[in-house]
Amino acid sequence: MQIDIQMGPGSSAAKVSLEPGEILTAEGGAMIAMSGDMSMTTTTHKKKSGGIMKALKRVISGESFFMNHYEPGPNGGDVFLSTALPGDMKVMDLNGQGLIVQGGSYVASSHDINVDFSWQGFKSAFSGEGLFWLNINGIGKVVVNSFGAIYPIEVNGEYIVDTGHIVAFDETLNFKISKAGKSLVSSFLGGEGLVCKFNGKGTVWCQSHNDTSFGKTVGPKLKPRK
Repeated sequence: MQIDIQMGPGSSAAKVSLEPGEILTAEGGAMIAMSGDMSMTTTTHKKKSGGIMKALKRVISGESFFMNHYEPGPNGGDVFLSTALPGDMKVMDLNGQGLIVQGGSYVASSHDINVDFSWQGFKSAFSGEGLFWLNINGIGKVVVNSFGAIYPIEVNGEYIVDTGHIVAFDETLNFKISKAGKSLVSSFLGGEGLVCKFNGKGTVWCQSHNDTSFGKTVGPKLKPRK
């Protein structure tokens, strides 16, 4: 499986080239185009293996209920994928390690990759970013997307990241939700609110824009539907 990210970082698209016998699993609605003899199967979990509960968990974490599985013809084929918001896309290679991905940032993966929800408890309840993230692990490739550019921050000790700018992070990292300033009043008046304090050694992938802040800025300027 070869994945080529094109037109990044502002309007990225992923070209996925599949060899015969390979299967790509992707979020419902992510496809732009595909080869004429590409076979697409839709399930709630893995191909030939549905899972209503897993699908419901993905919906809670911000992903779609259905997943599409693409399998090429005897000569192989291509699938082009896009995302809902303009921004970057990144391919991550997993070799058994775990990856935590924020809801809405998962795009596609190799068929052997496991995608499940991750309960973060009440420590993320007050972050404004949702109670559930996706827990992704296995061996293969994963495509994630961001709103704006995506870039890594290497953590070795402690690092603080605004919750709205997190795309994904290594499962090896511990984190807790905390106020950005010395008090809740100064945190919110300063426009930062709450942040994630990471501890350990690993990588956090961040996005340059915050979709929640963007929505709050643009929303009031949109004309209401009649």
